[in-house]
Amino acid sequence: MAHRFCVKRSVLILMIFLCAPVFAGNVIFVHVDGAGVANWQALRFLTVGPDGDTEWDRLPHMAVYRGHISDNLTATSNAGAVAHAYGVRVDEKSFGMDHEAVLPIVNASGRRETLMQEAKRRGLRVGVINSGSVIEPGTAVFLTAAKKRDDYEAITAGVLESGADVIMSGGEEWMLPEGVKGRHGTGKRSDQRNLVLEAQSRGYVVVYDKNELANVKSDTTKLLGIFASQHTFHDLPQNVLTAQKKAHYLESAPTVAEMTRKALEIFKGSHFFLVVEEEGSDNFANVNNAPGVLESLRRADEALGVARRFVKENSDTLVITAADSEAGGWDVIGLNAENPDHRKYVMMGRDKNGAPYGLNTNGEPFLSAPDASGRRLEFVLAWAAIPDTSGGILVRAEGREANKVTGSLSNVDIYKIIRDVLFLNGVK
Repeated sequence: MAHRFCVKRSVLILMIFLCAPVFAGNVIFVHVDGAGVANWQALRFLTVGPDGDTEWDRLPHMAVYRGHISDNLTATSNAGAVAHAYGVRVDEKSFGMDHEAVLPIVNASGRRETLMQEAKRRGLRVGVINSGSVIEPGTAVFLTAAKKRDDYEAITAGVLESGADVIMSGGEEWMLPEGVKGRHGTGKRSDQRNLVLEAQSRGYVVVYDKNELANVKSDTTKLLGIFASQHTFHDLPQNVLTAQKKAHYLESAPTVAEMTRKALEIFKGSHFFLVVEEEGSDNFANVNNAPGVLESLRRADEALGVARRFVKENSDTLVITAADSEAGGWDVIGLNAENPDHRKYVMMGRDKNGAPYGLNTNGEPFLSAPDASGRRLEFVLAWAAIPDTSGGILVRAEGREANKVTGSLSNVDIYKIIRDVLFLNGVK
């Protein structure tokens, strides 16, 4: 009898072990939208000089990123996000729905759910951060699916109803009924739902600016940050911003670094999956605003620094960063002071082949931070296009299982690497 009891107890313990979630580590995925190698090169020149290192430079593991989708060599933001969130390639219109736009697509693990939805279902804490609107695909796709990318009301409702522990972004306009005034602007929802009140009824603490965010307690269980009516930045050409005397970013809104720091403070001690997107680096590039892109990259690099410091203190965490495409296809041109043609082309605002130059806010070339010998050198950015391109993009990583980021990785590999870290080498 005692023997049978021991056997039954052993079987019960084994069943409990097999059914229990198996967690390996945490993941911080920082998606710096539209940022290729040339973008990071320019940021390095400007902020730390050609011999210095940005936080992005200090990430020890890297791979070439291959970002094609099923029907295009250049990814759209939504299709690229689907590759990251589901681990499968889709066509350029997909926002996580199947071709009949009836059900979410089946992911690489055989389920109709995103990696973040799986993480939440299995007991991890999850969160999304975006310097853009709540509707931006780079984060929204991880929490909801929609028939079309411009189904803004449905996307916003899906994100706020997802149960994510942390949601921080702009996009108040799609959280409030049409005509209802909020902290940042006026609502646009035709269904008359007040998603902010609904979120509060579900236990979310709601904050509206960087000061309120700074005062959020670390034991907060649900946090909704609403920091702008649309984006937290003004994605307009530089000459328009100068004429309107507008800064690139709203002064009242927290940076992605400040949002990331608060999310990690809330998540500390828990198993979690956090997706952070700097959207300005894409939107400013799509209007060929070079100073705006550089400011966005500076902010993104600061967020990478926050994530890297967390990894150093928490070795079970992976920080991984990439972009799904390169916006505007820019490159860096160092100016030779002895070449009069360079100055002539700067005055013209474009290169000999007609490529527009990206210049500083004063219409002059950018000046690098000092190099190792103390020299500061001039450079400009040359734009290839307005839309996104399939440029030179790297995946970079540090922390748990970061050594898997090597060689050449497809966009769908991001899903596999993250899942392996979250669930002990992908155990289902």
